[in-house]
Amino acid sequence: MTGFLVRIVIVAIGLWLATVMVPGIAIELPWTLLAAAVLLGIVNATVRPLVVLLTLPVTVVTLGLFLLVINAAMFALVAWMFAGFAVSGFWSAFFGALIVSLTGWIASYFIGPRGRVEVIYVRRRLH
Repeated sequence: MTGFLVRIVIVAIGLWLATVMVPGIAIELPWTLLAAAVLLGIVNATVRPLVVLLTLPVTVVTLGLFLLVINAAMFALVAWMFAGFAVSGFWSAFFGALIVSLTGWIASYFIGPRGRVEVIYVRRRLH
C-alpha cells in the first residue's frame, strides 16, 4: 500500500511540474491534482496496454516513437475525463506527458519496487 501511495505522489508531483512548465495545462485544486494522478494511473494500467497493442504496427514502423503520442493521448484522455484538469491541445498534452514520464523515471531510480527509498551499503573486504 505504501508503494502505491508513493507512486501516486510522484505522479502528482509530475503533474504539478507539468502545470508549472507547460502553458496550456491547468489543474484547479490540490485535491484535483491527487485525483488526476490516481486517474492517470488507472488509465495507464487499463487503457494504455490496449492502445499500445492496437497501434503496434505504427509503433514498430516509427521505432517506438509513437509511444510518445500514446502517452500524450492518455494524458489528454485523463484531462477529458476529469473536470478540474484541462489541457489545451496536443502539444500541451505531449510535453505534459513527457514531464510526468521523466519525473516518474527519475523517481524510480530512488525507490524500489515496493515504493521504499533504497539505500545500498557496500562493504569492502580487507585481504
